Amino acid sequence: MNIPFSPPFIDSSVEQEVLESLRSGWITTGPKVKALEEKIEEYTESEACVCVNSWTSGAIMMLKWFGIGEGDEVIVPSYTYSATALAVLHCGATPIMIDIGDDFVVHAESISNAITSKTKAVIPVDIGGWPVNYDQILHLLEVKRHLFRANNPVQSQLGRVLLMSDAAHSFGAIYKKKYTNSADVIIYSFHAVKNLTTAEGGAIVLNLPKPFDNVSLKPELKRYALNGQSKDAFAKAQAGNWRYDILELGFKFNMPDICAAIGLAQIRNYPALLKERLRIFNRYNELFLKYDWAIFPPGSDDIRTTSAHLYMLRIIGITEAERDEMIVYISHQGVSVNVHFIPMPMMTLFKRLGYVINDYANAYKQYSCEISLPIYPQLTNEQVNRVVNTVADAYYKIKG
Repeated sequence: MNIPFSPPFIDSSVEQEVLESLRSGWITTGPKVKALEEKIEEYTESEACVCVNSWTSGAIMMLKWFGIGEGDEVIVPSYTYSATALAVLHCGATPIMIDIGDDFVVHAESISNAITSKTKAVIPVDIGGWPVNYDQILHLLEVKRHLFRANNPVQSQLGRVLLMSDAAHSFGAIYKKKYTNSADVIIYSFHAVKNLTTAEGGAIVLNLPKPFDNVSLKPELKRYALNGQSKDAFAKAQAGNWRYDILELGFKFNMPDICAAIGLAQIRNYPALLKERLRIFNRYNELFLKYDWAIFPPGSDDIRTTSAHLYMLRIIGITEAERDEMIVYISHQGVSVNVHFIPMPMMTLFKRLGYVINDYANAYKQYSCEISLPIYPQLTNEQVNRVVNTVADAYYKIKG
């Protein structure tokens, strides 16, 4: 029996919630989106959440809200999915790529070296569900506050570089005893392969410092995500409430209820789903312990615990070509694996823009020996055993 890489978790509670939405006659943005936003606020202990139709949409919207555009710079990791930088490019700004540490994430020192008077935002990425050290980065941004040049009232109100977390992988990760992190803006992805899914979708969680009022900002951003329209379709559908206005140049980034229904069912059961992911993560660690060629992904320290979105195994002493040979062998044994990620400077678009992988030596080093293994709640201990044995067989076949 084949072991797939990342099937979505769909149980009867998801089916029931979706059917309820279908039978209600209301499938676009409405009560289920509102309910999901409230559940996310409760889970993350945050003041305000706005659901959108993808992580990318959320990132573009918040960069635009902050007034980022042509001539501005946004610092991003070189080692991430391309959407992190594409959101910056869509705003007309320049992604400033930096190298990562051995734990796959960016560190304050590398960010410090990249900050200039043109820097308007930093987007660190919680790779695989492992949070960056947000306190260190926030401290750095305060130290560098004197370099910041505000271009509009929103930027003046913050008075420093915006810290916007790419938390696409880290819903459920723990940072300083909370299921959230300390960035100004946190954006989650609920894509089909994520820990919590809405098929396609994402969520913006607001954690902006005073004098910002996150609760008051929420309706403004919901309007911004719906073409700048003064009322959403659900509000307009109420008796005699058809009249609306377009108040600003917005986007069409809203999440529909049919998608929110999936996430609503999953978030109610999320503690159990997360527990199962951590079970598998820890079992991989136990089984790979006997192999001196295996490097575990980061899992926990004094302030952080992974959401176990990915199990990013690295193999000591192999080349990129040997890693690819291992993947072919593993796949032929009926085990699906993946690689996270091909560094952005290796992609055609970014090469054309002048990025060169030789400038990001550690990103290439981690990528060239990384294999992502299946990790999801449905995976049994026996299947985990089979995955580990198959990886070991592939290693010894390639390396002798």
